[in-house]
Amino acid sequence: MVEKLRRSYGSGIEALTYAGQNYMVVDRTLIPEILRVLCNQEQFDYCVDITAVHYPKREKQFDVLWILYSYARNERIRVTTQIRDGESIPSSVAIWTGANWLEREVYDMFGIKFDGHPDMKRILLPDGWKGHPLRKDYGILQQDNEWVQINLGIESGQ
Repeated sequence: MVEKLRRSYGSGIEALTYAGQNYMVVDRTLIPEILRVLCNQEQFDYCVDITAVHYPKREKQFDVLWILYSYARNERIRVTTQIRDGESIPSSVAIWTGANWLEREVYDMFGIKFDGHPDMKRILLPDGWKGHPLRKDYGILQQDNEWVQINLGIESGQ
């Protein structure tokens, strides 16, 4: 499957295996097309999860990952790409409706926006919350003291 994709899309796809799990590293510009092909032609009809990993010392600070499953093939694959802080990535909601809340969670926790998402807003934290808790530059004990004071009327830590 990956060799067929490489013939069509060139060197922007790298196939790897780690701990028995297959995954592809895909150039950011190819992501929308590759995800469509995986769903429509390769039968990866279920988007299990979308998440990210933050590497603050890298130029491209974020890995964005899609974990996909094919019922027909009984196979799982991970697709990953790298983006810079502040860059967005195309939404996959048009491919898998269930990607809606997954993309919102990535936005909420990492600050990564998905272009074309139908309702790109926080899903876990309140709208006025500052920061993105799963970024490595977000202090482990950090809270949005201002939000807590304004909305709960208490000092943080009470």
